[in-house]
Amino acid sequence: MWRITGSAATRWSTSGWRSTARAAKCSSGEGYGADLIAGVARRVIALDYDEAAVAHVRARYPRVEALHGNLAELPLAGASVDVVVNFQVIEHLWDQAQFVGECARVLRPSGLLMVSTPNRITFSPGRDTPVNPFHTRELNADELTELLVDAGFASVSMSGVFHGPRLAEMDARHGGSIIDAQIARAVADAPWPADLLADVAAVTTADFDIAEAGEAADMRGINASLDLVAIAVRP
Repeated sequence: MWRITGSAATRWSTSGWRSTARAAKCSSGEGYGADLIAGVARRVIALDYDEAAVAHVRARYPRVEALHGNLAELPLAGASVDVVVNFQVIEHLWDQAQFVGECARVLRPSGLLMVSTPNRITFSPGRDTPVNPFHTRELNADELTELLVDAGFASVSMSGVFHGPRLAEMDARHGGSIIDAQIARAVADAPWPADLLADVAAVTTADFDIAEAGEAADMRGINASLDLVAIAVRP
C-alpha cells in the first residue's frame, strides 16, 4: 500500500513537468517510480544503495539510468539535475540533514526537491519513537519544513495525502485504520486475514486525495494527513 501512496504522490507532483527536466530518483527501490518519472522527464537517474535493486532497474526499465550509491554522498556532480525526488525514504535515514544538504548540492539553481514521508502526528501519534521499527525519525509538517529551510531551500510548499471515500470505508472495516492493521501484523509477524489482503490489493492511486496546506477545499488540515509531500526550491 505504501507503494501506491508513493505512486499517487509521483503522479500528482510530476504533472506539468517540462520534458527537458533532468531528474534524480533517490532510493529508487524496484524502479517503478523512476520509470513513471521517465514518462515526463528527458533523463532520469535512479539511485539506490542495494546493488541487486540497481541491477533489477537496469534490466527492467531501459528508460532509466541506474546508479549504485549512498544517499549521504550522492554520486552526482554539483548543480547537475533539475529535480530530486525522494518519496517514502527520508524517514529511514539516520542523517536526514546530510541527505537534504546533498540534494541542495546536486540541484541547479531554481531546481526542485520533492519529498514525501509519513506524517508523524498521524502515523505514530503520542510517541517519541516511530511505530514502524524501520523508521529512524518521522516528521510533522513544521519539522519537515524546518529541515528543508535549514539546508538552504526556499519557497517550501507542503501538501497532505489523505484517504479518499473508498479508503475511509476500508479504515472502518479494519478497526479505524487499514494502515495500523498492516503495521500490527507486521510487527507481530502474524498472518494477514483474507479480508485485509483483499482490501490492500484493491487500493489504487485514485483512492488518495492530495491537498496543499491552506487550500480552501481541504477542511481536514495538514496535521490530519497520512503523508506529507513537500516541494522545495533551491535558490
